[in-house]
Amino acid sequence: MATFVIVGAGLAGAKAAETLRSEGFDGDIVLFGAEPERPYERPPLSKGLLLGKAERESAFVHPASWYLENRVDFRPGVTVTAIDPAAHTVTSDGGTAAYDKLLLTTGASARRLDLPGAGRQGPAVDGVYYLRTVQESERLRAAFATGARVVIIGAGWIGLETAAAARLADCPVTVVEPEPSALHRTLGPELGAVFGDLHRSHGVEFRFGETVTLLVVPPHAPPRPGETVVPRISGVITSGGAQIRADVVVVGVGVIPNDALAQAAGLEVSGGVVTDAALRTSDPDIYAAGDVASSLNPLLGRHVRVDHWSNALNGGVAAAKSMLGRDISYDRVPYFFSDQYDLGMECSGLPSPGRYDQVVYRGDVPAREFIAFWLSEGRLVAGMNVNVWDVTDDIQSLIRSGRKLDPTRLTNPDIPLAEV
Repeated sequence: MATFVIVGAGLAGAKAAETLRSEGFDGDIVLFGAEPERPYERPPLSKGLLLGKAERESAFVHPASWYLENRVDFRPGVTVTAIDPAAHTVTSDGGTAAYDKLLLTTGASARRLDLPGAGRQGPAVDGVYYLRTVQESERLRAAFATGARVVIIGAGWIGLETAAAARLADCPVTVVEPEPSALHRTLGPELGAVFGDLHRSHGVEFRFGETVTLLVVPPHAPPRPGETVVPRISGVITSGGAQIRADVVVVGVGVIPNDALAQAAGLEVSGGVVTDAALRTSDPDIYAAGDVASSLNPLLGRHVRVDHWSNALNGGVAAAKSMLGRDISYDRVPYFFSDQYDLGMECSGLPSPGRYDQVVYRGDVPAREFIAFWLSEGRLVAGMNVNVWDVTDDIQSLIRSGRKLDPTRLTNPDIPLAEV
């Protein structure tokens, strides 16, 4: 009987295990998770859970009983330390396990700020937070509940969603970002300005074009015998010379794929674990999916690594089917969503600067009820619907078509998107 091992117990790993069973795989499934928790979804960490609108239990992929009921040997709090592709084994702090096929869903880790006290070398000082785990979300929610002065480093999705949660908790918020606009590398300056204006209207202060150069920690008296003194953040200093007081500093400067295990095993790694369109790595019996995978997307014609929820959700399913010998070509249009204050949005595609030459709109941009379209030589690269719903399938169909579009028809609300 075959044994399939999954290393990484996040959403991708959990959906892979679920799919293996639903597709009829009757062999052994071993699921290793470095965290003590069972698999959970990450969007609630910066949304409902952080806002206090969702219960902790709602984040988990499956009920606790599911793993036993489906004969999944789930091993929480166990870190895999090595892969031996020749021997078909993985080694963990709990011993060695053999596999016939192996799936890597090790995800990504929050990028640590390279400053003293930020946690890159040694522990972070008290009051400095990252947001990648359910425990970090709970601690940050408790910190916001005190009405703390908050500085957020980074105006990406995590930074902005965290800023919204802090403002809704009535915390003063300053966001420090080296780029000229919010979400600059993700959406470009046009839509970045829309999100910047949204946050300003809710009292957020931005310092664009600046970095944090120092975390300020006040001096303290030497501890008495047997006493432990924990340094506490009191503010930051920016490259522009600003001194900003802070009780809480949230670092949201991106993530790093957890690909060291794959690299040490001799797999091809380049900005993530490299896979083909079937999510196979350079070893035919090892697959990768989710945040850690840099996969060939036939639709886009290049390798991409996508950090968003939908990629973990769908990639785990596709990888499991590929492991079972199904003919898989993972060519989904990248999709992500965000909720900030009264703005909800969905985005299909990857509209990063350099990938488009025109942005056009359908609807009312100042009222934040519109669809934005990013075009390259007339072809749709990405579309974002803001407080407009039930259009994602049409947007994705236009992206998939690859045909040149008439911008005047795209922007005309009287023409259904399906007829553009």
